[in-house]
Amino acid sequence: MGNSVGDRVKIFDTTLRDGEQSPGVALSWQEKLALAEQLARLGVDVIEAGFPQASVGDFEAVRTIAKNVSGVTIAGLARCHEVDVRRAAEALDVAQKPRIHVFLATSPIHMRSKLKMTSQEVLDRVGSMVALARSYYEDVEFSAEDATRSDHEFLCQVARVAVQAGASTINLPDTVGYTTPDEYQDLVRCVKDAVNNDAVTISVHCHNDLGLAVANTLAGIEAGCRQVEVAVNGIGERAGNAALEEVVMVLSARKDALKVTHGVDTREIYRASQMVSRLTGMAIQFNKAIVGRNAFRHESGIHQDGMLKDPSTYEILSPESIGIGSTVFVLGKHSGRHALRQRLDELSLSVTTEQLDDIQHRIKALAEEKSAINDHDLEALWQDVVGRGIEAPTSELLSWQVTTGTQVRPTAHVVIRQEGGVVEDSGSGDGPVHALFQAISRAVGQPQAELSDYQLITVSPGEGGLAAARVSVTVDTMECLGQSTDSDVLKASAMALHQALSRVREKIKKGVVA
Repeated sequence: MGNSVGDRVKIFDTTLRDGEQSPGVALSWQEKLALAEQLARLGVDVIEAGFPQASVGDFEAVRTIAKNVSGVTIAGLARCHEVDVRRAAEALDVAQKPRIHVFLATSPIHMRSKLKMTSQEVLDRVGSMVALARSYYEDVEFSAEDATRSDHEFLCQVARVAVQAGASTINLPDTVGYTTPDEYQDLVRCVKDAVNNDAVTISVHCHNDLGLAVANTLAGIEAGCRQVEVAVNGIGERAGNAALEEVVMVLSARKDALKVTHGVDTREIYRASQMVSRLTGMAIQFNKAIVGRNAFRHESGIHQDGMLKDPSTYEILSPESIGIGSTVFVLGKHSGRHALRQRLDELSLSVTTEQLDDIQHRIKALAEEKSAINDHDLEALWQDVVGRGIEAPTSELLSWQVTTGTQVRPTAHVVIRQEGGVVEDSGSGDGPVHALFQAISRAVGQPQAELSDYQLITVSPGEGGLAAARVSVTVDTMECLGQSTDSDVLKASAMALHQALSRVREKIKKGVVA
């Protein structure tokens, strides 16, 4: 089955839904809205904003995005349950272009072990729930969970039922990253032929458990699918999803082979990638395709010589094509509130008046170390002030001090204000961060807590550049995250540790069981 030149592939982004299901990721509604605005600027066709029935927070986030982001389809996920479908419809009723995305498993193992439903019961449920979703909105997508381990004949039957009930998109997820490109092509062609309706879009959603997500996605396109479900940086459950940036840049660089187009503004890819990394706390590996730190670096003498003579000798893509080098330097210590507000608005980063004052104060402090503040700095400061929400109101890190060196065991002393008054405590450890953790955990009354993860990631280069400290603290099985950004890496570490440990303390006070 060949492709005709000019066929357009829709880009369905699931960073805010499947991506947020990555272990350890928990985005605030402000962060989700900022990411949705960037995805709209990137030019994706569909933003899957969340799973409205999952929680009140997810419902509100989907509704906020639906209300504020226009020009792109906003999708809400729903199981094939009436309450899910109605909840998704409610969350999306303010969207300019709403889509309800319903799903039900179709593989024998899922139907038998999880759903405990017969094949006929699955068919009946798919038909009734797709029809319910279609009664709300014209745009309905149906996903056959675990499609790649489903019986092909039964899967085709399910697809036909969904289309007859009103679905205009049929998605065939490789839910456990099980299939291979050749197998996936056969599956896509089988379902496409069974549906036999040019008005229906066949979609693919590939997981990366065996490292084949992008390859399988491209195989799906070659077989005739015209929607791909992807996530920025490939984040998602387990090993993640097909990476948006990889799929899109393959379609751009190899349109001679794949013969399809897309609507993404590739110059916005790098900013989207960096933004997702900062907000989720998931660092990008240095050798990651397209957006990794080393993607456009050349150390080999042979490579360097070729690059100097003609960049195309070793670069099939230019850094400019994905937006590297396009960061705008706009702010300094003499910049006023108006310039700051204007740039925040241009970057779709909303703030209150108090938050604007806080960001401006921090910019002026940072500008003492740097001559100009770039967009990466500004986004990191915004996240620190707004994105992670307000620090636990009953705890404030007043001061901290660390003593370390080659001849002394690192020790830390902290002063923390809590609802019972001011508490001072000290701790020692294998290094300054460990000492800070020991001191703060004792001061907030959580000496049993464990520091399960610590990352220090450069936001901007140079001696005065910002670094983001990201920590994960666990008590039994309960995990709390903390993040802070500063040009002083120990200060950023202290603030992040305090934020995470304060959240542990608040959850335990509220009776949240680990």
